[in-house]
Amino acid sequence: MKKNEKVAGNSRRNFLKESSLALAGFYIVPRHVLGGDGFVAPSDRLQVAGIGVGGMGYNDVSGVFRSGKADIVALCDVDDTRAKRSRDEHPKAKYYKDFRELLEKEDKNIDAVTVSSPDHMHAVQAMMAMKMGKHVYVQKPLSHDIYEARMLTEAAEKYKVVTQMGNQGSSGDGVRKMVEWYNAGLIGEATKVYSWTNRPVWPQGIPWPNTPMTPPEDLDWDLWLGTAPYKDYVGNLVPFNWRGWWDYGTGALGDMACHIMEPPFRVLELGYPKSAECSVGSVYVGEFQRGYFPDSCPPSSHITLRFDRPGKEDLEFHWMDGGIQPTRPEELGPNEQMGDGGNGVIIEGTKGKMMCSTYGVNPQLLPTSKTKEINVAETQYRVPDGDRGHYNNWVEACIAGYGSQEFERLSSPFSIAGPLTESVLMGNLAIRSYDYRVPRDGNPNQFDYPGRGIKLVWDGPNMKVTNFEPANQFVKRVYRGNYSL
Repeated sequence: MKKNEKVAGNSRRNFLKESSLALAGFYIVPRHVLGGDGFVAPSDRLQVAGIGVGGMGYNDVSGVFRSGKADIVALCDVDDTRAKRSRDEHPKAKYYKDFRELLEKEDKNIDAVTVSSPDHMHAVQAMMAMKMGKHVYVQKPLSHDIYEARMLTEAAEKYKVVTQMGNQGSSGDGVRKMVEWYNAGLIGEATKVYSWTNRPVWPQGIPWPNTPMTPPEDLDWDLWLGTAPYKDYVGNLVPFNWRGWWDYGTGALGDMACHIMEPPFRVLELGYPKSAECSVGSVYVGEFQRGYFPDSCPPSSHITLRFDRPGKEDLEFHWMDGGIQPTRPEELGPNEQMGDGGNGVIIEGTKGKMMCSTYGVNPQLLPTSKTKEINVAETQYRVPDGDRGHYNNWVEACIAGYGSQEFERLSSPFSIAGPLTESVLMGNLAIRSYDYRVPRDGNPNQFDYPGRGIKLVWDGPNMKVTNFEPANQFVKRVYRGNYSL
């Protein structure tokens, strides 16, 4: 071979070699690089199934989808009418009525699940998904009873999945600012917390309807009941007013306390309460005749929780619902709004007080003139878009994985949401103990209420009331049929 032919051959081989390497390099460049700014590679997208996709469930599915990094591949609801909007907006998603069928058939197609069903179904649905290694986003309250909250918290760590509760205020800037104020010593050591809501805004303190009805054709009533005891279908229950019935909902506490109690819970780094006591609003059905409606949550209540803090005085934590509110602080002007009017939080300290509205919005030092005067350095991570970024906060962590930096930045993982929910539901345990009754001297027409006028002493680690045994029946429910955790 002539010299110039060797050079040409070498050049050709070098060209082919370099071209092959370049081509190989082309194929291993990440898809998001090739797609330009804003492109999300299929491997970086979260495949999500929604369980309960009407009402708040629609908002949850939509919020996850709007992150731009999630595909909705399956939907589940026991009510076809309520599910219609989600199905219309995600026509490629497969549709199921039974969450168990969805999880079994879509196991290989999904990474994560949103759970937005009534309270009594949260735990069994989330637990099945977590056992299958799926990340979960669960609406507040995390569970219907204390035992369920503990089991979900432990399962999140055991199965190493990414979790988030749907209390979006925990992603807001307000609660982070309050943490910074408190850590800077602006109100000194906290001594009392007052939190309140105008809920319920649905019927409570009423008897169970005694006129059974035929369920709508588009509603699978047996699946809707799920873990709850079987009862005939009645009107004015689905899709919203179930919140006021103990078999399904958790009352005003379950609806709003995860939003309202969360700021002080996070600011003060609280754990399990050491005790709970309550007073409950009454409904009279005759002269000196107090109604007894054990199926229904009460029209109003005042809960007092006490938290043990090593090396410090106990913290007194008040919850009020049904329109009951604490006395206005002297530092608040006579025409200034307390909280947001119907809801709010006040934290009292040894040097001052601070206040916020629902979701930790509009944090204020008292008197409010102090708020503009204070400039405290930001030390807390801010979620992009604040409370509107709550869904994306979870989606990003799911994609990055358990233990990632994004995981550490979660606003309401079960490690936080679980103990918070337990404290919330401790209030309901006190309320239900308040209405516990026994026949007086064997007389079936006269009753005593031994749970009233006492303080329930709580062993948090062991989930047990130590001084009133009947209260422990409300720690853990008995499920109907073959439902289990």
